[in-house]
Amino acid sequence: MTKTITIIGAGVAGLASAVRLQNEGYDVTIIEKESAPGGKMNRIDVDGYYFDLGPTIVMMPELYREVFELAGRDPEDYIPMQRLDPMYSGYFDNGTKQYQVTNDLVKNIEMFEEISDADAEGFMRYLSDLYHRFNVAKKHFLQRPFRSQKDFYNPFMIGQGLKLRTLSNAENLMKKYIKDKRMRQMISFQTLYIGVSPFKGPSLYTIIPMIEFLYGVWFIKGGMRTMASGMEQLFRELGGRIEYDTSVERIVIEDQKAVGVSVNESFIPSDYVMCNADFPYAMKNLVEKPEHKGKYIDEKIDKMDYSCSCFVLYLGMDRKYPEIDNVHNFVFSEDLDTNINQIFDGDILDDPSLYMYLASKIDPSLAPEGKDGIYILMPVSDLSTMKYEWNDEITQMYRNKIIQKIRMLPGMSHFDQEIVTERKMTPYEFEGRFNAYNGATFGLRPTLTQSNHMRPQSKATHCDNLYFTGSSTHPGAGVPIVLLSAKIAVEELLKDENLR
Repeated sequence: MTKTITIIGAGVAGLASAVRLQNEGYDVTIIEKESAPGGKMNRIDVDGYYFDLGPTIVMMPELYREVFELAGRDPEDYIPMQRLDPMYSGYFDNGTKQYQVTNDLVKNIEMFEEISDADAEGFMRYLSDLYHRFNVAKKHFLQRPFRSQKDFYNPFMIGQGLKLRTLSNAENLMKKYIKDKRMRQMISFQTLYIGVSPFKGPSLYTIIPMIEFLYGVWFIKGGMRTMASGMEQLFRELGGRIEYDTSVERIVIEDQKAVGVSVNESFIPSDYVMCNADFPYAMKNLVEKPEHKGKYIDEKIDKMDYSCSCFVLYLGMDRKYPEIDNVHNFVFSEDLDTNINQIFDGDILDDPSLYMYLASKIDPSLAPEGKDGIYILMPVSDLSTMKYEWNDEITQMYRNKIIQKIRMLPGMSHFDQEIVTERKMTPYEFEGRFNAYNGATFGLRPTLTQSNHMRPQSKATHCDNLYFTGSSTHPGAGVPIVLLSAKIAVEELLKDENLR
């Protein structure tokens, strides 16, 4: 008899897990509280403008494609991709100084040589050193689980861990290679997009821009929602079922074994449960009894470190912006050190740094003819760190700061007068809509003590037949890494099935 699996949540990891398990011959049902797939990989549709809601940058495209290839499908039929070159622009000095970053090694070397030969040499050493660490991490840490302490604490793994040299932070590592502060900022700043400060995040996370430099940044036609829709389509083609607009109230555990879920006070039985709800939320709200939580009791969850949150504007504009060269743009604070410290200390941001995304520049179908939609993301504190109350006044103040900063960019001086439609996403909306604990957009912060074997693992520790996946579980946040978390969780379930 075919065994049944209930997956809680149709986020990226939930969908990827569902495809893998359905393809393995299980009878899989996803239960999703929203009305569409993708979780934060969703879309906002307003007046003919289509905005990615959350993630926007496609890295490591082979991990996106793998979900479709394992089922014998051509990924191009589901997620047509193209490489972006240049990858992004970095704006400094109130928008008057622009750097275009490519994954063309010759062009990047020329950019660094304009600053100094020493920094060009340092850039090459950075790529070589981080590429070595990346291969160690990929082989021994990112694609494997840590079921027990001995999986990490053994001579071989400790030796591999020492090769990663994670005790330094990202910013200090970059200082070893590159002296020019702006170039360092353009590289180390990207740790913010997995929710950790470059001053406190392990140096290993400087592999994020290294991956971009070596393998490029890509765009999926239709935006990131296409990936979620493509996985949903494939899952249904394989025979899977999704129940939308349905919230799971709790995971039902009997005799130390997950036996199903409770929905609308009704019991839905299944042989296995895979939880893609944010791990801290799930442990606090879906796993009821302390004896089934293990060390992740409510007090522990409250004391853990959380990633930053985000304030996002989705703006439908009255014209196109040829003055902005690239789809992805980073607009830096005049004092980035203070900006980052304020985010992670919980203070009000005086001069924020921004990420601006114009998907309609490469895909005109995402906006009305002759117009652009603009997505602007501002990293802010998570709700537990925030020393002020997020309210309408704060929303308006930060909106004004964003407008003021964007107006300084080339061709954007009347930007605020050209907005024809507008939507917002605040930390409270990330918390309420996606059960992101403390509004932390990227889940648990990937600090040294919340990474690898010290991060929540896929397999539940204090009951059987229950598995977790998503950004707060090992190996961490970011779409490619979350896709790996789905792969690990499925492999853990299959391993247990084979042991029976």
